[in-house]
Amino acid sequence: MVTFLDPRSGPGAPVEPYELTIDAEAAPVTIGLLANGFPDSEEFLDQVEKALAVAVPAASFRRWNKHDASAVISDEMLDEVVGDCQAVVAAYGH
Repeated sequence: MVTFLDPRSGPGAPVEPYELTIDAEAAPVTIGLLANGFPDSEEFLDQVEKALAVAVPAASFRRWNKHDASAVISDEMLDEVVGDCQAVVAAYGH
């Protein structure tokens, strides 16, 4: 007899809906794009920027790259991102 196990399960924690805290349509917004340093993370963010530029035409974009996927963002870089952006997309490569 063969027993099949379904690896999918229900969520282990209550699902909390994500709500934007900015109104990208009401005012200009700067979106940060943070690459983690893995290969292709910057190329992936190229595509993310293209899609976001269509979805949020008034947006401008700023780019950062940690250059080390195993390290946390430096305090200096974090201060710059937080000071310059209203939203951030962090990306892994591969």
